[in-house]
Amino acid sequence: MQRSHRRWAVILIVAGLGGSACTHKTEMPAQSKPAKTEAVQGTELSRVTLSPKAAERLDIKTAAMRDEQVKARKSSPAGAGAAKPTAAGAGAKERVDVAMSSTRKVVPTSAVLYDAKGKTWVYTNPEPLVFVRHAVSIDYIDGDRAVLLDGPASGTAVVTVGAAELLGTEYGRK
Repeated sequence: MQRSHRRWAVILIVAGLGGSACTHKTEMPAQSKPAKTEAVQGTELSRVTLSPKAAERLDIKTAAMRDEQVKARKSSPAGAGAAKPTAAGAGAKERVDVAMSSTRKVVPTSAVLYDAKGKTWVYTNPEPLVFVRHAVSIDYIDGDRAVLLDGPASGTAVVTVGAAELLGTEYGRK
């Protein structure tokens, strides 16, 4: 008889625990979204704002746009102080590239993105955790740097690691 009481006591305790679990709601903390996008007024671009945790997870790295002395490429007629034409090319209106030095905007090639239409972009970092895509026009690539014809102002922070993820976030959240 005593065994029967123990059995019933265990059954009632287990049933009570199960019932109390169903009636108490545990509050789950509201999860913040890892990224927020908002339209940049007057453009088709978006401003991407990351949560601190998302930025840490992506390990975003930036570098400053800079001005550097580079070889400018200018096309000139052959024989005008450049290379001499060969005998086979004598008399032909041949053009060659002449290297001249000039100061140009330069960005690491790792910062350059290409969209589906082949247009080139970089992500600028105007304030902490905020990123905005900016069009760039590349003159030529020299090793690990892109020499630009046009782009953001010198000194502007551009994303060198994590830019592709920002592009996916921008396009994926519209």
